[in-house]
Amino acid sequence: MKRVVMKFGGTSVGNGEHIRHVASLISNHLNKDYQMVVVISALKRVTDKLIEASKEAKSGNRDHVHKLLQKTTKKHVAAARNAIKNKQIRDEVEQTLKTILDELEKVLTGIIYLGELTPKSKDYVLSFGERMSTLIVWGALRDLGLNVQYFTGKDAGIVTDSNFGEARPLIKVTLHEVKQKVEPLLEKGIIPVVTGYIAANQDGEITTLGRGGSDYTATIIAAALEADEVWIWTDVDGLMTSDPKIVPSTKVISELSFQEAIELAIFGAKAMHPKALEPAMEKEVPVRIRNTFNPQSLGTLIVKEQKIKAKDVVKGTTIIKNLALINISGAGMVGTPGTAAKVFDMLGKNNINVLMISQSASEANISFILHRDGLERAVSTLEIALLGSGLIREVTAEDDVCVVAVVGAGMKGTPGVAARLFGAIARKGLNVRMIAQGSSELNISFVVKETDGEKAVRAIHEEFKL
Repeated sequence: MKRVVMKFGGTSVGNGEHIRHVASLISNHLNKDYQMVVVISALKRVTDKLIEASKEAKSGNRDHVHKLLQKTTKKHVAAARNAIKNKQIRDEVEQTLKTILDELEKVLTGIIYLGELTPKSKDYVLSFGERMSTLIVWGALRDLGLNVQYFTGKDAGIVTDSNFGEARPLIKVTLHEVKQKVEPLLEKGIIPVVTGYIAANQDGEITTLGRGGSDYTATIIAAALEADEVWIWTDVDGLMTSDPKIVPSTKVISELSFQEAIELAIFGAKAMHPKALEPAMEKEVPVRIRNTFNPQSLGTLIVKEQKIKAKDVVKGTTIIKNLALINISGAGMVGTPGTAAKVFDMLGKNNINVLMISQSASEANISFILHRDGLERAVSTLEIALLGSGLIREVTAEDDVCVVAVVGAGMKGTPGVAARLFGAIARKGLNVRMIAQGSSELNISFVVKETDGEKAVRAIHEEFKL
C-alpha cells in the first residue's frame, strides 16, 4: 500500500466546484489502494483578505472590517453549498463555519479596541483561512462517503518556536508528535485532513509557518510518516524550463534533484517554496508537483539523486526582476580584513536582504544585488558609515537590473558551459554587468539590464534546447 501526502493550494480549492473536484481526485486515489493524508491551503486570496482585515482593525476601521467579514462569510458559505450535496453534512459544516467566523469577528473586534496588532494576534487572524477551507474539504470528502478526520496543524502535532509569522518547526519533537497522532489513523483507513500553514508553539499558541507554509506542513507530515511521496497539487503542470510568458516553447521538467529544485524555487519558480523541500530532502521522500486541473499529467518529480543525461546540461532558466545593483570601490579595501563583513553587517542590521554577491580578486570592489525598494536605504546606510573612513572611495548604484539564473546539475564538471552561455548572450548583443557561480556549479547567475532580461532567457533556452 502506497502512503502519500497530498497538498492542495489556494487555486485548487478556489471555490465550491473546485473543492468538489479535489474531493473526487482524493476519492479516486483511495480506490487505488493508497493511504493518504490531505493538507489544505486557504481558499484563493483569503489570506490576503485576512491580512487586510487585521490592518484595518488596527486602524480602527470598523466598517471596513465588517464588510470584509461579510464577504468572507459569503465566500465560504457559497463554497460549502456548492461542494457538499448532503444536506445534513452541509448544515453541520455551515454551523461550524458560523462558529469559526464568530470567533474571527471577536478577535478583530479586540484588535479594534486595543488599536494594536502584534505578530501573535496577526498569526491568530491568519489561521482562520485554513481552518475554514479545510473544514469545507472535510465535509466534501464525507459527502463522498470517505472516512476522514479534521485536524489543525496544531492538533496534528506540528510544534514550532515562537517566531510568529515565520515560525520554525522544532523538528525532532514535531516528527515524533505527528507520527504518534496521525499514523494510527492511517492504519485504520482514516484520511486525516489537515490545515496547512498553521502550527503552535510549546505553549499551544497558534503560529504560522510563513510563505510556502502549507507545502511545509505537507513535507513535515510526509517526513514524520516516512511517506512514499508528497504530491503538491497546484494550477501548473510542474516546474518548467522557463516562464511560459517569456518563452512560449517552455516544457515541464519531468525529473530533477532536490538541489536543482531549490535553486529554481529560490530564483522565482512559483510551484514550491525552497524551505518546504528541507524535510522531504532530509528523509529522502520524493516530491511530485502536479496540476489539479490536469491530473493525467505526472508533473515534476523531485528526488535525491541527480540524474544527468548528456543533453540535459541545463535544466531550466529563470529571471528575477525589480532589483538594483550596488558597487562599492576603493583602494583602501585591498588587503584590509573585515571590509565585506562590515558592509553586510550594516545591511543586515537595517533589514536589507542581499540576493547575490561578487568580488574581484583584487579586492578593490564589491558588487551586490538587492531588491529595488531597499536601494535608497542601502546606499544612504553605506555612505554614512563608510565614506570618509579611508576604506572606500565611492558607492554607485543602478536601479534597472535583473538577475538571470541558469540551473542544472549537468553543468558540474562539464567544460564549456559558461562559454556557450555567455556566447549565446553576446550574440544577442547583451551586456553582462555581474556574474556569480557557487562551487556546487549547479547555478550560474548573471546580471543584465532589466530591458534585456527576457531576451537573455530566450537566448539561453534556445542555446541549450530546453
